[in-house]
Amino acid sequence: MKVIEHINNAKSTLFSFELLPPLKGSTLQTIFDTIDPLMGFNPAYINVTYHREEVVYRPGANGSLIPTVLRRRPGTVGITAAIQHKYKVDVVPHIICGGFTQQETEDALIDLDFLGIHNILVVRGDADKIVGKFEAKAGGHRYAVQLVKQAIAMNKGAYLDECLEKPNPTNFCVGVAGYPEKHAEAPNVTSDLQRLKEKVDAGADYIVTQMFFDNSKFFEFEKHCREIGITVPIIPGIKPISLKEHLSILPRIFNVHLPQELVTDLEKCADNKAAKELGVEWAVAQAKELKEKGVPSIHFYTMGKSDNIVKIARRVY
Repeated sequence: MKVIEHINNAKSTLFSFELLPPLKGSTLQTIFDTIDPLMGFNPAYINVTYHREEVVYRPGANGSLIPTVLRRRPGTVGITAAIQHKYKVDVVPHIICGGFTQQETEDALIDLDFLGIHNILVVRGDADKIVGKFEAKAGGHRYAVQLVKQAIAMNKGAYLDECLEKPNPTNFCVGVAGYPEKHAEAPNVTSDLQRLKEKVDAGADYIVTQMFFDNSKFFEFEKHCREIGITVPIIPGIKPISLKEHLSILPRIFNVHLPQELVTDLEKCADNKAAKELGVEWAVAQAKELKEKGVPSIHFYTMGKSDNIVKIARRVY
């Protein structure tokens, strides 16, 4: 079933979560160990992220540093298929611009279609860690809206090879990302909202947001989206604090605002165990209010750990 169908058929707020592919050299059991404790809450769907290649510098024979391209995490397509096969739950792989040509993207979408996976979340992808900015691969997409358009074109039977005879259309439900506090690279909120509307106008079925810790930011974002004509469902994304270091890491990496009350309480935590418990309490309060306001689904970012998500889900669902 498509995500949008889950939302349209739901009688209450849905539960979903996001996983990271395991590091290269790990096994699928790593993923299953994260999923198993959460299956009791009947997730409507599970997201699996995609990570572009990375460049690391390794010492050469003469002492110079040689750039080496590697992928730290295995491909998302195979992991998505394995999860859907084992748990009989809908899985939403992330499809990214970074590191892929349009042809490679089309090939991945064809593979997903053959596997009976008809949900995707389209995102641009992270900036290159070495260069410090996003750079598209030659022949690839620079913006997520271009990737949305490619997926929607395939849904209409339009492939890159125009010589195909009577190509079968794909059947993807397309989700996109939204940023309640604006994307870090956007010049202002108005511009960021316009870019989001372009993705929806291109055919996106729903929006899932970046993490936030102040629900008023989400409600304001939702209001602004409706004011400019965005009518698709907007799903809030929640990530519980789990480390004291998140006090500085999360604002810097994800461009999110931490409410002063949360900052004060986190600074008082004696260790990471206390910080994790505080994160659970804060996320429970967030999720309960969001659920009371009737959001279609709450999407939890696990970051590969599910014990704190289990504690939250028990008190919310």
